[in-house]
Amino acid sequence: MQRRQLLQAGLALGALAATPLVRARSGRVVIVGGGWGGLAAARQLRQLAPGLEVVMLERNAEFRSLPLSNRWLVGLAGNEPLVYDYAAAASRHGYRFLQAEVIAIERARRQVVTRTETLDYDWLVLAAGIREDFTSWFGDDAAAASHTRQHFGSAFTGGDELLRLKARLETFTGGDLVMTIPPMPYRCPPAPYERAVMLAWWLKEKRIKGRLLVLDPNQPALAFDRVFRDSYSEQISYFPQARINTLDPYKKRLTTDFETIDFADAILAPPQQTADIAWQAGLVGQGKDGKTSGWAAQDPVHLHVPGDERVFLVGDMVDKASPLFGFYPKTGQIAARQGAIAAQEIATRAAGKVPGKSLPSSSCYVVRRVSPLEISRIDTDFRFRADGLIQQTVKQTHFPQAEDEDRRWASAMFAELGL
Repeated sequence: MQRRQLLQAGLALGALAATPLVRARSGRVVIVGGGWGGLAAARQLRQLAPGLEVVMLERNAEFRSLPLSNRWLVGLAGNEPLVYDYAAAASRHGYRFLQAEVIAIERARRQVVTRTETLDYDWLVLAAGIREDFTSWFGDDAAAASHTRQHFGSAFTGGDELLRLKARLETFTGGDLVMTIPPMPYRCPPAPYERAVMLAWWLKEKRIKGRLLVLDPNQPALAFDRVFRDSYSEQISYFPQARINTLDPYKKRLTTDFETIDFADAILAPPQQTADIAWQAGLVGQGKDGKTSGWAAQDPVHLHVPGDERVFLVGDMVDKASPLFGFYPKTGQIAARQGAIAAQEIATRAAGKVPGKSLPSSSCYVVRRVSPLEISRIDTDFRFRADGLIQQTVKQTHFPQAEDEDRRWASAMFAELGL
């Protein structure tokens, strides 16, 4: 059964079992998704609009950090707290947390449907993240996609995938380990290259007779290519502009335009799209050619759905922000900043006032070399041009003698999210 059919079936079952949860008289904000954007929105709403009821829905019981997860995968994160309990955070900051999977958004009724209940909302914040799209590899073969996700998952979506990937790495004894990078845009652009550096260091440190084959459909990542060649030439083979033509996850074989590769294990990341719930709710945008963009359409200034000022979209799920640069970088800090902006928008509107205009910003740390430790920081800022379009400025700072700047940044962000 295809994903959309599953959603429709789930909607039908959920609608039968659901019972409305009575809305507070002061108004209710429902937040779907407990990532960086959802957590930021929840905490900011409690501070900016204490009279509103805030309910956050998330399918997982715990938050798992994707930033710093590459360190953790190879044993370099120590015992740092990368996992946080949602219920504890909600209790500390005064909002409600419900562990539930959202199967439908009924915008005409202003309702969110889970498998057990229906919640009315006055405002809705969707921070639902991404889904992985295996159709370019497997077409309608759902079994192949499921097998690949289970046995060769990318761990790009967090949750249990990270645990499964770490378990696979701990049992890897050698051979060709394939890692694919998604075509742009995708979540946290430097993350796969950092992971490649970490895995190469790990292979070298553990003296594993294996090789990491990095298949990248995008333009060459020149800075990382130099690191691969200079420090890990025996551990990494990097193939830029390498697109997968066929993949047999059962035989562990794939082909590109140039070669056939048999692999011992793999970390396979297909193209990414906006989350399933955005497709169900009819929020996916269209390009000039009339074809779906694959991402949720959003007013880039006020962050609401075009034509629906009660529904806000934040984080990795959103479509292009400006014709000048395209997408906001799909980073954790962008999601957190957008969550805070959405909270400000809702609080201002709930008070009967007209919201102003705010733009997010992003700092992204990436490890370029493990020993000696080298880190780069990518700062992305935005401003309104005279004609109203959003303009982007990117600055990179290199730390050749790093002192765990990425850990300090992550700790500060976790505190900001209320974890």
